[in-house]
Amino acid sequence: MSVLEKMTSADAIALEDKYGAHNYHPLPVVLSRGEGVYVWDVEGKKYYDFLSAYSAVNQGHCNPKIVGAMMNQAQTLTLTSRAFYNDQLGHYEEFITQYFGFDKVLPMNTGAEAVETAIKICRKWAYERKGIDEKQAKIVVCENNFHGRTTTIISFSNDENARKNFGPYTPGFIKIAYDDIAALEEVLKNDKDIAGFLVEPIQGEAGVYVPSEGYLAKTKELCEQHNVLFIADEVQTGIARTGKLLACHHEDVQPDILILGKALSGGAYPVSAVLANDEIMNVIKPGQHGSTFGGNPVAAAVAIAALEVIEEEKLSENAEKLGKLFREKMNEYIQTSNIVTLVRGKGLLNAIVINDTEDSSTAWDICIKLRDNGLLAKPTHGNIIRFAPPLVMNKEQLLECVTIITNTLKEFENQ
Repeated sequence: MSVLEKMTSADAIALEDKYGAHNYHPLPVVLSRGEGVYVWDVEGKKYYDFLSAYSAVNQGHCNPKIVGAMMNQAQTLTLTSRAFYNDQLGHYEEFITQYFGFDKVLPMNTGAEAVETAIKICRKWAYERKGIDEKQAKIVVCENNFHGRTTTIISFSNDENARKNFGPYTPGFIKIAYDDIAALEEVLKNDKDIAGFLVEPIQGEAGVYVPSEGYLAKTKELCEQHNVLFIADEVQTGIARTGKLLACHHEDVQPDILILGKALSGGAYPVSAVLANDEIMNVIKPGQHGSTFGGNPVAAAVAIAALEVIEEEKLSENAEKLGKLFREKMNEYIQTSNIVTLVRGKGLLNAIVINDTEDSSTAWDICIKLRDNGLLAKPTHGNIIRFAPPLVMNKEQLLECVTIITNTLKEFENQ
């Protein structure tokens, strides 16, 4: 087929199936254009996007300011590597550290790279600042976490689909229950080799599990008591998604190490970052960590624009307001529903739990019908559907989407 020929959805799916590794199971829809809260498939059908590329597109598809910054810089200088200085990185480093209230940033590209970076910084800090014996440092993580898919990260995952036949695994991690303060307190009290506590403020991939009120503040307090670094993975929950700039801010918690990605570029370019204060970040010396593309000029320009959009368009406030409205409307529906048992979330990161087993196809079937009705979402963990639209959505659009969702769910009641 000539690249100039019009491609159908079936054509595009067949090409990926033949030539691409089968490491994803996408919803059968082939997108070719996006703008704001909408995407269009190759046949021209319009949809509401209720996934936002797993919260990477918080600022809306093809945000003009972000795309403009990317195009302008791409026509000037794209990459020098860190072998040389460039005239954009310093501006970005000053901007993002002041924006989030840290001394230093270490720029990377993807969320998983940023998590790996945070782990390395934490361990090095443990040996050089805390005095833990070399190779003995441990990091506490939570069950049902999702921090990426590198070999180190899957070593402390509960997801056997992500782990099986990828070993041997990386040691040095202790798993405890999520939202269990006593479990963290116990391990910190009994093990002096703990360097850090790595946690998602809301477990997104696990099904948008929101911890009990006070959990983040109390775990941060415990970390301080035991001289352990509180590491917040806000790759999905950060940058206005939950109704605050960071999900940790709901409890006035400032992490010792902050991990960001996804919406740090508004979905326009791979940009991630690890932020910390000097006492932690200064353990990294030249040659000890790096990335050819990390901190490149395009990434710097894009990230500044992406963060400016968050503030200028008051997207945290919008997410907070519309999230409450979404849960209110869904709870009204749930009162008389047999197919949905609950809705949970913060801001515009929400999920509904389908009244079926995890191994059933019901949630997937609902998402196929939502697609047919003009709204795109994906199940997670079998019977949970995550809803995370771009934060530029307005009230009228949200209410229209609630109608699409509830009308679709009605088709599955009492089946």
